[in-house]
Parts: sequence; C-alpha cells; structure tokens
Amino acid sequence: MSVKAFKLVSAVEREMLMGDKNYINIECIECCGKNLYIGTNDCFIYHFLLDENVSTAGKITFAATKQLHKYLGLKKPVSELKAASALTRLLVLCDNTITLVNMINLEPVPTGARIKGAVTFTLNENPVSGDPFCVEVCIISVKRRTIQMFMVFEDRVQIVKEVFTPEQPCAVAVDGYYLCLALTTQYIILNYNTGVSQDLFPYCSDEKRPIVKRIGRQEFLLAGPGGLGMFATVDGISQRAPVHWSENVIGAALCFPYVVALDDEFITVHSMLDQQQKQTLPFKEGHILQDFEGKVIVATNKGVYILVPLPLEKQIQDLLASHRVEEALVLAKGARRNIPKEKFQVMYKRILQQAGFIQFAQLQFLEAKELFR
Repeated sequence: MSVKAFKLVSAVEREMLMGDKNYINIECIECCGKNLYIGTNDCFIYHFLLDENVSTAGKITFAATKQLHKYLGLKKPVSELKAASALTRLLVLCDNTITLVNMINLEPVPTGARIKGAVTFTLNENPVSGDPFCVEVCIISVKRRTIQMFMVFEDRVQIVKEVFTPEQPCAVAVDGYYLCLALTTQYIILNYNTGVSQDLFPYCSDEKRPIVKRIGRQEFLLAGPGGLGMFATVDGISQRAPVHWSENVIGAALCFPYVVALDDEFITVHSMLDQQQKQTLPFKEGHILQDFEGKVIVATNKGVYILVPLPLEKQIQDLLASHRVEEALVLAKGARRNIPKEKFQVMYKRILQQAGFIQFAQLQFLEAKELFR
C-alpha cells in the first residue's frame, strides 16, 4: 500500500540549459547549498542558484537562476562534479583528469593543480586527516587494479596512498580508512591503512551497474544480486534487512527513513524501518539519482528535478486516516531522530492516542488498552 512520501518538482527546465540545442545532454550534477552545478556532454559546466518557494497553501516550487557557464576546452563530456565548499572549489572530472575550479567563477586554480589518470572519484565524508582546509579524494586509477588516495588543498594536490585490488574496481565509496569497492565479480571492504580486506558478496559488474553508496558512519548501501538493496557495515555485516528493488536499478539515494531507487521507468521509495515499498513515481529516461545534504535530485538527459519529502507528521496522519496503525507507529518511532525531543514526545503521545481510538473502534480492545496506557 502506498504512502505519499515525496513529490517530484521540476528544478531546471531544458530550455534554461540548452535552448533549442538538442544535442546537449546532462552528464552529471552537484548541489551544495543553493548552488547547483551541471556538467554536459559538450564539455560545459553550468552554475545555477536554486531558490525554494513555499506558497500559502504549502506547495513547494523551485526557481533556478543561471549564474554562468564555462567551456572546459575539450571535446569530451564532463563526467563527474564534486563540491568542496570549505575550499570554495569544484572538482571536475573530464577526460580522465580532475581539475580544481573556483566554485564562484568556474576558473581553474592559478597553480594548475590537477589529478591525472582518474576513471572515477569520490570524496571521503568521514576524513582521517583532521585538516579542515583539505578534502580527501579517492580515485579509481587508469592503472589496472589500482586505487589512489589524495589530499586536495585550495591550490595543490598530494598523493597519500596507492592501493592494489585483487580485481579491477568499477565503483567505490569511502568512510574513514575503509573503502567499499565493487570489483568485477564481488563487493569487498578494504582498509587502505592496514591493507586488510573482507569479501562481502558476489556480484557481476558485466551484467549490471554496481551501486556503492556511503549512507552513514561506517555503513554502505549496495546493489546486490536478485534485485536486492543490501546494507553493509565496515565489519562486513548487515544490521538491516535488505530492500527489494527491481533488477535494473540505475541509482540509489538515502533520505531517512527512506531509500529511494531509480530504474528505467520508475522512482521507488522503500522504508528502512520495515523494508516495505511505500511509493512508486513514474519517471522515464532518468539516468541520475543522488542525494545532497538531504536533498534528493533526479535528472534525465534534458532536465533536473527535486524529490521533495512531505513532512513526516503529515505522512503519519495519512497512515492513521487509512487505519494503517502499525505502519504509522513504526514511522513515528523512526521519526525520533529527525524531530527535537520535546516536540517528538508531544507528537508521539498524540499519535498513540489516535491509534488507540482507531483500534478501539475496530473492537481490538486489548491493543487499544496498551496504546491508551
């Protein structure tokens, strides 16, 4: 049964990006605060400011204002963008090279600092260096079976470690010293400081696109066999039951308490609390799904959209209105980490009371008694 957990709202229309130039496609996106960056197949970066507007009726819309666009001078697509806001730098991957550009004017840093030979890269969101003016970058190198760790400063880069892997890596996520890697035939956890690795489960990267996503401290979300979204800690164990995705998931994101997944035709929303599928949104030709500081963004080749979460209290009231008492209570308990303690206690008492009356009306007197108590 469905819950209305998210609404899909347009953020950047195709005309704003490409006008009548049909050959332009969106390759990658990055969002940092109100700043939205888009990398395209014709080697441009576009910078928009996103403003969220809420009407008196509570309807949310987004207004995107184009700031500038910049041609990187190559005939290659911009394949990845990552913001390092503490350094006011944008890391841009194009033609196997990561360039540092200024987040405001998109100009390359004067020193020309860059990282060459990168297939893909990610940032360490739980850094080990303790230096606030540095970001830790992990790249899959063009050298076979090689991962490299870098420290990136405002105007220079420094290699820290090179690690060799048992098979060719094709996707990576980082937490502290731990790398979660999708190799050719399996997922592994590798501690790049000690060199100790642990196999997670088999997976064939030739058949499907692997997904490796850090979702919290020492925990990752992976696309497992049989269309399962699997959770794994750095110790190689799973503390949550898997969610059932479709076989051809392209991307996944976390917006607690939901895991959102994108396939060829739909965006699906599963609860991490009871693993049930809660919502399905038709979405054709999507190829990017990412979350940025709690904001979930999806994109086709031509447009960018934001998945706006409905307030948890509204979702709980909707469940109670349809007499889905158990689901409402599970969601209410899960909401504890998102709501201040005093406000939560008042809300939770009211929900227990409402749930009690619903059970009472259904002549479930023992259950009602427990809830009233």
